[in-house]
Amino acid sequence: MADDTRRGEDDERGPGAAYQMFVVMEDLLDKLKLLDYEEEVMAKHNMKALSRHYFASSAYMSSNPGEQFYMFTILASWLINEAGRPFEQPQEYDDPNATVANILVELRAFGGQVDFPPSKLKAGSGEHVCYVLDRLAEEALKKKCFTWKKPCYPTEELEEESVLEDDAELTLSKVEEEMIEEPDDFEEDDLIDLDALKARTNLNDINASSKPEDILESNTDAAEWNLEVERVLPHLKVTIRTDNKDWRIHVDQMHQHKEGIESSLKEAKGYLNKLQEEISKTLEKVGSREKYINNQLENQIQEFRSAQSKLSEAKERYKEGSGGVTDRTRVLSEISEELEKVKQEMEEKGSSMTDGAPVVKIKQSLTKLKQEIVQMDIRMGVVEHTLLQAKLKEKSNMTRDMHATNIPEPAIGGY
Repeated sequence: MADDTRRGEDDERGPGAAYQMFVVMEDLLDKLKLLDYEEEVMAKHNMKALSRHYFASSAYMSSNPGEQFYMFTILASWLINEAGRPFEQPQEYDDPNATVANILVELRAFGGQVDFPPSKLKAGSGEHVCYVLDRLAEEALKKKCFTWKKPCYPTEELEEESVLEDDAELTLSKVEEEMIEEPDDFEEDDLIDLDALKARTNLNDINASSKPEDILESNTDAAEWNLEVERVLPHLKVTIRTDNKDWRIHVDQMHQHKEGIESSLKEAKGYLNKLQEEISKTLEKVGSREKYINNQLENQIQEFRSAQSKLSEAKERYKEGSGGVTDRTRVLSEISEELEKVKQEMEEKGSSMTDGAPVVKIKQSLTKLKQEIVQMDIRMGVVEHTLLQAKLKEKSNMTRDMHATNIPEPAIGGY
């Protein structure tokens, strides 16, 4: 029943409520470290430091309720003293109920809410144990005027972002840099002077503009021109290094994959068409065979349906009859209980009527009373006799006193 109620509470609070105590336990451990509990508590009792989830209870964690409860009481008493209220440290063999009650009284004095039974703390672990210790640790930190400050993050020097150049994008400056960085395996005469070429081109344009009516004729020998081209051609080649980040390579890969998909689709399409034809033929055969079987077994199907309807009617009648039987059995059990009660009453009355023990007890009481009466009579006689003697003695004393007072004076003087 307790597990059902706990499960209901967890469902109301959310699916993460079962793990909230682990977070509270980690916060509690940080607060205890700020209060220097290792030197103040653990070193004095020769104990090891607490683990991250020491007071958190779980089915997957080993627990020692006696040790955990003792540790809880020690920490609670120390935190209460640190918070400014005197509290005697409990011993190992003290009454746990009284210890828990005293700790909860101090927690209420600090303004903490206690909406759970004290027996929850006797286990030494769980959500409520973490809550009590965390609340007391907060009060101890308040007593020491501790405040949480904003975190100061270290400033890191930003590294210079390296600009990745695209080798596929050819620019004039890059080509010039690559040509400058190439090793000097050839003579300086083999280098192409771009400025000279530009100047020559401009000069030719000026001459062409100045003499547009002349026909340009080449005086260069064709063989020498071919040799010059063959000599310069290796230096004019530009090698483009491939880069996986280039979109052109991605487009080429997409085209290749598309061609591969289309080629494999053609092959697979033929197999799929054949498979579809075979499946359709098989379905037609199954459908025709099913129709044939239904026609052949139509009479049996009707008989089965009628039998099924009869069975349902019989079940309904059985339910009605069983309901009446249960009512009658209930009435029979009530009547049998009443009959048992009546029998017991009759047996008690019969035993009381036939039993002679009460008569014997009455006779014994009468004899005892007679004996007591005789003893009382004797006591009364003794008392009366003593009273009579006392009265006679008093009377004699009175008469003697009277005679002593009535003596004449001359008789006294004669003596």
